[in-house]
Amino acid sequence: MPSDLTGEGRAARPLSILGPTASGKSSLALGVTELLASQGQTAELVSVDSMQVYVGMNVGTATPTPEEQASVPHHLIDLVSPSEVFTVATFQRRARAAIADVRARGAVPILVGGTGLYLRSVIDDLDIPPRFPNTRAALEAQLAAGTSIEMMHERLADLDPTAAERMEPNNERRVLRALEVVLGSGLLFSSFGPGLETYPATPFVQVAIRWPRKVLDERIERRYAAQMAAGFLEEVQRLRETGPSHTAAQALGYRELLAHLDGHTTLDEALEIAINRTRQFARRQERWFRRDPRIAWLDAPVDPADALLVWNQALARPVR
Repeated sequence: MPSDLTGEGRAARPLSILGPTASGKSSLALGVTELLASQGQTAELVSVDSMQVYVGMNVGTATPTPEEQASVPHHLIDLVSPSEVFTVATFQRRARAAIADVRARGAVPILVGGTGLYLRSVIDDLDIPPRFPNTRAALEAQLAAGTSIEMMHERLADLDPTAAERMEPNNERRVLRALEVVLGSGLLFSSFGPGLETYPATPFVQVAIRWPRKVLDERIERRYAAQMAAGFLEEVQRLRETGPSHTAAQALGYRELLAHLDGHTTLDEALEIAINRTRQFARRQERWFRRDPRIAWLDAPVDPADALLVWNQALARPVR
C-alpha cells in the first residue's frame, strides 16, 4: 500500500475515475469536484493519461480545455516535449508528488484517466524495472529488420515464461519492455514486484464507467469527427515538424495521421484505421480493468452523485 496515504477521509482514500477511451471520465470527474465544492470540500484532478503529459498534443488526446483546467486544478498535463520519452517510472514519481502536494493543501486528489499501467503504478506502488536504452534500441532494430513481435514473444516465453503468459503475443509495447528488462538486467521481468496479476489492498477507491459496446464505438467515431473539426490534423502536422519521440508518435490518431502526412494513406483511410484501432484499444482497456476485482462499475451516463455514493460507502469499509 502506498506509504504516503495515511489517516482517514477522502484525502487519505482518493477516488480514481477510470474507464475506456471516450467514456466520459473527465466530465464525470469535473462533476464530482463540483458536487464536492457544493459540500464545502475542495478537490483537484490528477491525470492518468500517458499522452496528455506531452505539450502540444491536446486535441488528439482530449486534454481538458483551458476553461476546464481553470475551473479545477489539474496535474500531470503538458509536462514534457513530445520529443522526449516519458516512462511509467517518471509518471509514478510525478504522480506521488502531485498527490502529496494536493493533500498538503487540504484538498482531495481525484485520479482520472485510462492508462492502466500508469494507474497501477500509483495505486499499487509498483516496483518499476529500470530502463536499458541500448538493449531497447537493439530490439527495435530487430523489429524494423523484419522480426515479428510474435517471434519476440516466443523468445520472451523461453526466457521468462511467466511474463510471456501475462501479455498478448502481439502487444508490442509490453513484449519489448519485458525483453528489454530480461536482456538488460539478467533478471526476470516477472520478478519485479508482485506482478500485475495480483490486486493487493489499496487506499484508492476505484470507479469505472461502463457503456454498451455499440454506444462506445459511436462515441469514439463522434469524438474523432469533433477533433478533426478542432484542428487535429494541423496539430499532427506541427508534431511532425518538430519530431516526436517513438512513444509520442505511437499515440492513437497521431500514428495514423502521421502515416497520412507521409503519403502512405488518404485522410479518409487514416481516420478509418484510427477509429478501428481506437475501438480495439477501448476493448483492451475494458479487459484490463475488468480483471481488477477492486473496481466498482457504474453504467453510463454516470451521475456524479452515484460516483460519490460509491466513494462514501468505500470509506466506511476497511481498505481492501
